[in-house]
Amino acid sequence: MDRDRTPICLRRDIMHVCCIRITPALVREASYSSIRIGAYEPIKHLFGATDPAHTPLYKKIASGATSGALGSWIATPTDLIRVRLQAEAKLEQGQQPRYRGFLHAFTDIAKAEGLRGLYRGTIPTVQRAMILTAAQVPTYDHTKHTMLNLGLMNEGLKLHIFSSMVAGFVAALATSPVDVIKTRVMNQKIKDLPVEQRAYKGSLDCLLKTVKSEGLYGLYKGFFPNWLRIGPHTIISFILFEQLRRLAGIDPI
Repeated sequence: MDRDRTPICLRRDIMHVCCIRITPALVREASYSSIRIGAYEPIKHLFGATDPAHTPLYKKIASGATSGALGSWIATPTDLIRVRLQAEAKLEQGQQPRYRGFLHAFTDIAKAEGLRGLYRGTIPTVQRAMILTAAQVPTYDHTKHTMLNLGLMNEGLKLHIFSSMVAGFVAALATSPVDVIKTRVMNQKIKDLPVEQRAYKGSLDCLLKTVKSEGLYGLYKGFFPNWLRIGPHTIISFILFEQLRRLAGIDPI
């Protein structure tokens, strides 16, 4: 009898994982990354970048920060739902989850908390996205055109891989301090404690205390795992993006 029920339980667990973990992450990534990378070129043109091979770096950074903010702001509800659904995956046995899946979470939050509820945590989310995109996309763009202008590499897959590897490393360097500060602020004990007795009063206070007590090294704890996560993601994203542009008849970045 137990053997007969095992496949059913297994399928139920797989469906649960897909609904709670995979689907929200895919929806969030599809909306957020598509917008922040896809909007980079149009925004760069709005900033007066008419020559891709000789665009000043500051215009690229400004374009990356703007597209990152835009993508993150639009995709904030998907990130909020992803976090809440993943938190429900940690419920103890017997506890009833609030949401049945992504769509149910979206409609329930919208009804109970309104539009403002779907956009909770927008500011820190947008700030991180601006830093990430301002480091990642312009680095890829600038590295690629520098190699082309110097005649060291030709347009193609090898150049895309090399440029995205550099971009992934720079993105990890830029975002690691942000992630360290965010994690420490979010994990500190604040229950029944007034602000002045907390370990950190805010992000800036955490930054100053970390540098004072641990030096700059303290801001880069966990850098290697962060790089292992962002690096492959950056390489795959830009290779796919360039190939899709080629198939659509659009010039490379």
